[in-house]
Amino acid sequence: MRTVIGPTDRIVIVGAGLGGLSAALRLAGAGRQVTVVEREDVPGGRTGQLRMSGYRFDTGPTVLTMPDLIADAFDCVGENLDDWLQLRPVDPLYRARYPDGSTLDIHADPDATADEIARVCGPGEAAGYRRFVAFVSQLYRAQMRDFIDNSIDSPLDLVRPSLARLVALGAFRRLDAVVARYLHDERTRRVFSFQAMYAGLSPHDALAVYAVIAYMDSVAGVYFPVGGMHAVPVAMALAAAKHGVTFRYGTTVTRVETRGRRAIAVHTATGERIAADVVVLNPDLPTAYRELLPTSVTPRRVRDLRYSPSCFLLLAGSSAGFGDQAHHTIHFGRAWQRTFDEIIKRGELMSDPSFLVTTPTIGDPSLAPADRHSYYVLFPTPNLTAPLDWSVLARRYRDEVVETLERRGYAGFGAAIEVEHTITPADWRARGMAAGTPFAAAHTVGQTGPFRPSNLAPGLDNVVFTGSGTQPGVGVPMVLISGRLAAERVLGRDRAYRSRALR
Repeated sequence: MRTVIGPTDRIVIVGAGLGGLSAALRLAGAGRQVTVVEREDVPGGRTGQLRMSGYRFDTGPTVLTMPDLIADAFDCVGENLDDWLQLRPVDPLYRARYPDGSTLDIHADPDATADEIARVCGPGEAAGYRRFVAFVSQLYRAQMRDFIDNSIDSPLDLVRPSLARLVALGAFRRLDAVVARYLHDERTRRVFSFQAMYAGLSPHDALAVYAVIAYMDSVAGVYFPVGGMHAVPVAMALAAAKHGVTFRYGTTVTRVETRGRRAIAVHTATGERIAADVVVLNPDLPTAYRELLPTSVTPRRVRDLRYSPSCFLLLAGSSAGFGDQAHHTIHFGRAWQRTFDEIIKRGELMSDPSFLVTTPTIGDPSLAPADRHSYYVLFPTPNLTAPLDWSVLARRYRDEVVETLERRGYAGFGAAIEVEHTITPADWRARGMAAGTPFAAAHTVGQTGPFRPSNLAPGLDNVVFTGSGTQPGVGVPMVLISGRLAAERVLGRDRAYRSRALR
């Protein structure tokens, strides 16, 4: 594995997102002098939080899986996760609601989910689900150590025994076709393949290797931190600071100073120069190349990236509860393939929406005033490569979202809103996310593994990337792993701490 060249004593990390914090804990644990420079006044990056009138809203991911990856980062500095974070299991993991009025709950216990599927879809489908669980579990074991949890420098790095196992499992066939080998009811096929959207693809276009996301989401378990998802980066930053990491909040980095093939410092908006032996970049990768590095080092593949869809978020504080609500509820429309075609291929808003409603106050009532609820409503949308003018669309689409919620069982949703905030693709772009998407580059075949932008900047010997734009990719577990992979580029794989969950 290639590593940075030269001294590695002083490390500057730009951005206090989950990837940057994961790297910071590992590098601090290895005795490096680490400074994290963050433009916001708090850590978190995309895992942010908004406070309004006694409500607290997460503004980024709301689904937390594989908490051992967080524990692993704390272990690097000798800390115990449980001393810093209180994680509560979410059950059901998801509640799926379908246009025929049926409801399907997905549980962390496969036996409980099989019983639920038997009740809703019949015993044959439950048997198929058990075979599907065995498949995705094998897929996870074959992928994680050698492919996801590993820096891949060239296609030759893929040639190993686990690749043969993946081929034998059918991992390089289309996801929908492989899921259909086990599940025949349209309802179960949807709930175990919609995760392809996280990878920026339709289940009809994604490779079956991405069924591993269904394993993480629907087999390994879902958790919720007390205080909201933003509590995760806050805890990581506090632990890092305890062990010597310096945080510079409210400080914007404007460029990385280079000399020949080396980065030697970062410059801030106030004119300060912070010297560095190594620079780790946590901003969205294409934005980091465009705004912080010399144009001569930007590889063509970064300029030509294809991006994932984006999303519209409605964060609403409400006086109303809505019956037997789950923490995470997925509402499926009647359309399926057409929905992906509209968002991904045609650059259009959904005509028959499928969407996510998260109600975090079910897991933590302190996130809202007494007898109130907070709602996180996510509607997938095209990214900003589509010709949609969100300065015109934003208010109208907000009203369409509320009307859709009220038609799908949230009667009186609009009237009960006390505070609200919306985030559009244009807002994501204003926060530094290329193409206005928080989901980074799509995981097409040509943008996965060794073909995804490397976490080593070509042409520079000591600049490393972390976050969803580089390997291994999108999602909280992947971003946490990217922080470890970045640290390994500095320390060397044999000297870096390896996960308890994966070794």
